[in-house]
Amino acid sequence: MNDQVSDATYSVAADELRQFIERYEHLEAEKQDIAEQQKEVMAEAKGRGYDTKVMRKVIALRKRDKDDIAEEEAVLEMYKAALGMV
Repeated sequence: MNDQVSDATYSVAADELRQFIERYEHLEAEKQDIAEQQKEVMAEAKGRGYDTKVMRKVIALRKRDKDDIAEEEAVLEMYKAALGMV
């Protein structure tokens, strides 16, 4: 009886583990598809004359808090002024 319980426990754990792994693999495939679509969007924008390097910076800025951005820009301006760059 002990071997049957042990086998059943192993089977349940293996099934659950397989489900987690398959879900993760499915998400990985979706992530790769999305990354490919993002590349296509940037290629299209570049083809239309947009600077994709600057676009990526704008996208990164849009993710950040406005106060953090303002503080960073203020410090940047101060450093540039100290070095005679403005």
